[in-house]
Amino acid sequence: MVLETLNPLHYNITSLVPDAMPVATVPILILMCFLFLIWNHEETSSIPGPGYCMGIGPLISHGRFLWMGVGNACNYYNRTYGEFVRVWISGEETFIISK
Repeated sequence: MVLETLNPLHYNITSLVPDAMPVATVPILILMCFLFLIWNHEETSSIPGPGYCMGIGPLISHGRFLWMGVGNACNYYNRTYGEFVRVWISGEETFIISK
């Protein structure tokens, strides 16, 4: 009888996993959501332009300048956001002023 209780094959390990899973994942998910909110938070700018959105905005902005050229991309941003626009070119915040 003692040997049966000490036998590791006697216990069903898979029955323990579903009980321990929510206890371990809930704090990790809460921490990840909190870190995502902090990382995604940005100061609101009074200057119009494409949003930052975790670095995707600068990639799209830079890609538009490479694809359309400087003149056409500036015209696009001026039609979309107005005559004073904040964009990113090569990772640097750049202001387009035109009328």
